[in-house]
Amino acid sequence: MRKGGSGKAVAAEAGLDRSLVELINLRVSQLNGCAYCLNVHTRAALRAGETSQRLGVLAAWRDTELFTEREQAALALAEATTEPANAVAQERAYENARQVLDDEISAVIWVAITINAFNRVSILSKHRVTASPDSRSSI
Repeated sequence: MRKGGSGKAVAAEAGLDRSLVELINLRVSQLNGCAYCLNVHTRAALRAGETSQRLGVLAAWRDTELFTEREQAALALAEATTEPANAVAQERAYENARQVLDDEISAVIWVAITINAFNRVSILSKHRVTASPDSRSSI
């Protein structure tokens, strides 16, 4: 994998599907409390084929049977990248990811780092979320 570049380009080069990238973007944005990025990436996840059920329980992904082993490894690694103060959890997530993700591990980390940076910029810039025309539709 080449060094540098956008998270999107690195993910594509590593073979990460768009749906997994958006799950990572959403989970990291949940942890950081970035409303703007949650809004943007929820729509992107739906366009990538994610279901409303999976998106609705993403914050509690460990308590469901809705995510594959590969997705679970990526989500755990993204969380460990976002909250690096817990060295034990970080090491456990990395070791598990090495066995499940193999060549994609660097791309998952890069995606998590990229969305963390965007979250911080968006939060500090006070990007606002406004209602979209489809936001009032019933489920």
